[in-house]
Amino acid sequence: MGLAIIGGSGAYDLLAGALSVHAAIGRRETPFGPSAPVHVVSLGGREVLFMSRHGERGYSTTARFVNYRANVYALRDLGAERVVAWSGPGAIDASLEIGQYVVPDDVLDETHAREDTFFTGGTVGFIRQSPVFCPTLRAAALDACLQGERPVRDGGTYCCTEGPRLESPAQIRKLRLLGGHLVGMTLCPEVFLARELGMCYAAVCYVTNLAEGIVERPFRPGVLFEGLLGDEEAAQVRAAVDGFVGIVERLAMGLTMGLSPLSHHPRDSGACVCSRLMERYIRRGVVGEDWRGWVGR
Repeated sequence: MGLAIIGGSGAYDLLAGALSVHAAIGRRETPFGPSAPVHVVSLGGREVLFMSRHGERGYSTTARFVNYRANVYALRDLGAERVVAWSGPGAIDASLEIGQYVVPDDVLDETHAREDTFFTGGTVGFIRQSPVFCPTLRAAALDACLQGERPVRDGGTYCCTEGPRLESPAQIRKLRLLGGHLVGMTLCPEVFLARELGMCYAAVCYVTNLAEGIVERPFRPGVLFEGLLGDEEAAQVRAAVDGFVGIVERLAMGLTMGLSPLSHHPRDSGACVCSRLMERYIRRGVVGEDWRGWVGR
């Protein structure tokens, strides 16, 4: 089970129809509590772990209250070495299209109330965060997106806010000044936790709306995002969600065949070192080879 998929908004619908589920593992007990339910699905001719981040009966757990540590620990415990996550952020960059795929290459963490590390003992934790996303897995994800028919953006900074409320116009102006392209609530601390356990992690995003203040939209009660998303745009979002299965199937197939596509982004020119991020601490004898012994250090 080397590959795991963490699904975002709408993942529960894919489990109900588009994905071929081989086995339901269910919630996995971890030192940090139970994880979200895990399934074994068939993608690209291989068995892959699949987890719906927000639950399996609608959007039952908002991003702020997801147990990220339990989720990442559970996937690692089940043998996952690579994680591809998907997320539906809003666009800070007005040139992005609704429903467009973006494969981000950096993050800006604006969260403040989440358990964001396994290293709670204070003896380890100095791990480089550049590149944030595994260059090899990110390149494979980008290649899988480019093989589809929808528009794709290579690179971008994902700004992760706390939630569950949406951002104010002033917050969006601040994030734009800081170089942000997307704003969402899920990739942090997920990506950092995966790196702490030596896992490769990449993300595929699909633009769900223009962030507050990018364009003026009237308030519409009773609809998604209260009017930030129009009816025609909502159809584009649904098409992007439907296309995600094809992306991960192509990605899984490429990894099975041992493909290592090259990204055109300069930040992705280096080799994957994700499994070696704790090597300094291992050499010093602070931790052992078994990743389970790193937790709580």
